[in-house]
Amino acid sequence: MMTPFAWLALSLALYLAGALLSLCLAHNDDRAIKLSGVSALLAGLAGVTAALPVLTRAEPLLASFDGPFVAFARLTLRLDALAAFMVLVISLLATITALYSLAYLQEYRGRAGAMGFYMNLFIASMVALVVTDNAFYFIILFEVMSLSSYFLVISDQDDEAINAGLLYFLIAHAGSVLIMVAFFLLYRASGSLDFADFRQAKLPPLQASVVFLLAFFGFGAKAGMLPLHGWLPRAHPAAPSHASALMSGVMVKIGIFGIIKVGIDLLGATATWWGVVVLAFGAVSSVLGVLYALAEHDIKRLLAYHTVENIGIILMGVGMIGIATHQPLLAALGLLGGLYHLLNHALFKGLLFLGAGAVIYRLHSKDMEKMGGLARRMPYTALAFLVGCMAISALPPLNGFVSEWFTYQSLFTLSHQGSFGLRLIAPIAIVMLAITGALAAMCFVKVYGISFSGAPRSEKADRAREVPWPMTLAMGLLALLCVALGVGASLVAPVITQVAISLTGEAAPVVAHGLTLFPGNPAQTSLSTPLIFILLLALPLLPLLLYVGAKGGRQAFRQRGTPWACGYEYEGAMAASAGSFTQPLRVLFAPLYRIRKTLAPGPMLQRTLEQTTRAAENAEPLLDNRIVMPLASALQRVSRAMQWIQHGDFRLYCLYVVAALVVLLLVTMA
Repeated sequence: MMTPFAWLALSLALYLAGALLSLCLAHNDDRAIKLSGVSALLAGLAGVTAALPVLTRAEPLLASFDGPFVAFARLTLRLDALAAFMVLVISLLATITALYSLAYLQEYRGRAGAMGFYMNLFIASMVALVVTDNAFYFIILFEVMSLSSYFLVISDQDDEAINAGLLYFLIAHAGSVLIMVAFFLLYRASGSLDFADFRQAKLPPLQASVVFLLAFFGFGAKAGMLPLHGWLPRAHPAAPSHASALMSGVMVKIGIFGIIKVGIDLLGATATWWGVVVLAFGAVSSVLGVLYALAEHDIKRLLAYHTVENIGIILMGVGMIGIATHQPLLAALGLLGGLYHLLNHALFKGLLFLGAGAVIYRLHSKDMEKMGGLARRMPYTALAFLVGCMAISALPPLNGFVSEWFTYQSLFTLSHQGSFGLRLIAPIAIVMLAITGALAAMCFVKVYGISFSGAPRSEKADRAREVPWPMTLAMGLLALLCVALGVGASLVAPVITQVAISLTGEAAPVVAHGLTLFPGNPAQTSLSTPLIFILLLALPLLPLLLYVGAKGGRQAFRQRGTPWACGYEYEGAMAASAGSFTQPLRVLFAPLYRIRKTLAPGPMLQRTLEQTTRAAENAEPLLDNRIVMPLASALQRVSRAMQWIQHGDFRLYCLYVVAALVVLLLVTMA
């Protein structure tokens, strides 16, 4: 029987084999697409098989190898509950996107081989990174992940993709520098690059806080939290849709993983204010992320801003406050809500990006104003996308509702059990989370209504048809998982609780009994997602049956006439557009939208490059005239003198020798 490490090694081997075969067969697109997709699919299944047995283990699995850099860094692997959970999330989404890519990459013929190479390398680096227990190899794999995803971002090779890739490259590597400095401080304190020695290091409170802040902002840049999010709404739309699903669904979670790894696992979350900082950045990111998403007409850019929102929700549930204040229930509930939402977001955001990719596959446009009426023409895509919209809007009984419910419960617990200052912070976070949920629901009413309902807004939308079966099957699987993780939450929550307590080191609270969920105390509040599911199915059914019976069968569903337009003749221009739908909110929150334009990193980066270029143009003549040219002239004179000496009369050499002897004699006599 194969061990989890053997399955993990098989998974990584399949990813690397798929990458190399895809690159070698770049001249044959059909073979490259099939081999890269099938190898990634099999590797993902092997990764899921490796992760599942470890999720409930009390002790981590360890392995160590000499590696090529044994003089200063051994290749140490640690497959604990958190690492297994991340491997599961990455592998699950990678498996489904690999299935999707079998048809989707037909749009990228001529580039499919290179894309298969970078995609497989990208996934393999993420899987290897989360099980690495050494700072040197962690940084190496972090850079491989960043570089391979960078090449996926610029795969279209147009101006927007290249500029987005440059911005992503700079911000990602700025974050990498902060992470390296944090690891260097831990290395100085421990004398080793192994995370096991980092855990044993005794840092002074000030130095520990510096390490935490460096890691928080370094990994926060990768996670896309505000204000380090500027790369995300540009890079994710530029990448191919299946790459966008992985970048938004799992790559940004590497940032969350890093914050938990350093803040809780390595440093022990010893300061309460660390948790307050994480909660504050999470609350602001959630509200502003969804607010900025509402103003977008580009469907992939809108989904990218929702990634900022959901990263904020996950950060609100990281649970550092509970660990620092020694409240096991608060810590477990916070981590349960955050990790559950991490898994849920990977699924429903992956589903939404794949759905957007299916629409773009047929329309070749990301503009929602050119869509409309797609529900009739692409019914399977529309149904799966609707499930994703409901899940991200936290509507019961889908998975997004359950994870946000646990996050609410952790914040309510904080408002009752924390200190006076924390009791003031908790209601503010609860209100911001509620505002986020309301705005998210409004945003996805807009997305689905404008894109899939109504009449077609363009000729391509009118001629659209359903996408090939690998794409519809992949979206259908993700939609089923969104339903399953919501309805079956009573089975999933205890497993994720085990992951949470592996970080807190406390006894596990009971969060489920039978089909009912509760936050540690069943007398406080409880939730039955199967009962909600049954009620949501049954409540609309009786009125619908009465309506159909009264109207007479099929006559009830026949469309008669045109929409009512207040007594005027209806015209297509009267339908709501993506801009008109959110116009009141854009007016209400105009100052926040102005701040976004003012602080956008793209224009700031462009201005910085222009100023640097002008400064170089002004400094270069001064440098040439005052330093370089005089130095060059002096060297030329010395060179001419040396040439004259070398090619001169032999008697000159004799004269030089005599003069040198005289000088030496005088010095000796003195």
